[in-house]
Amino acid sequence: MSATGSATSVNDLSTAGTMVLNNPADLVRLLVVAAIIYPALVVILRVSGKRTLSKLNAFDFVVTVALGSTLATILLSRDVSLVEGILALILLVALQYAVALLAVRWPPSQKVLKARPTMLLRDGQLRSETLRSTRVAESEIRQAARSHGAGDLHDLAAVVLETDGSLSIITRDQLGDGSTLVDVRDEGR
Repeated sequence: MSATGSATSVNDLSTAGTMVLNNPADLVRLLVVAAIIYPALVVILRVSGKRTLSKLNAFDFVVTVALGSTLATILLSRDVSLVEGILALILLVALQYAVALLAVRWPPSQKVLKARPTMLLRDGQLRSETLRSTRVAESEIRQAARSHGAGDLHDLAAVVLETDGSLSIITRDQLGDGSTLVDVRDEGR
């Protein structure tokens, strides 16, 4: 084997070693920052209340993804200090809290912040156009009905696509006065 071939192999090994662990100090930094930032995030989320961790509507989902992205950036980027990272997490949770408070205190804001629940089936009849526009398959309605213990779609008073993406099933026996459906958008009427 030539001297050139030998040098190339050593360079290749050096590059592979750098990909595995670039700098041992980075590993120590990661361990220290993770040991500090994880408990800080838990405290921030506990102080912010259950709403931050509730079933997700679109806004809550965006905040959750942003929290995860921010946490990853804090852990992996030397450009973001620990204090900046904690401040960013606090800011995201505070904004989510403020928006949730706005939605509760000023109901018209919900039209901008949240989608309305949508009627997919009413009185046993599927709303085909609504299913198409919400991108829900009839098979998903049947699966949800089975999960609810219903064997016949005609026994259902309503199937509602909720703001968090879940399906609520209301049988004819459960309908009562229908007051829970007041805020549901029903395009099939």
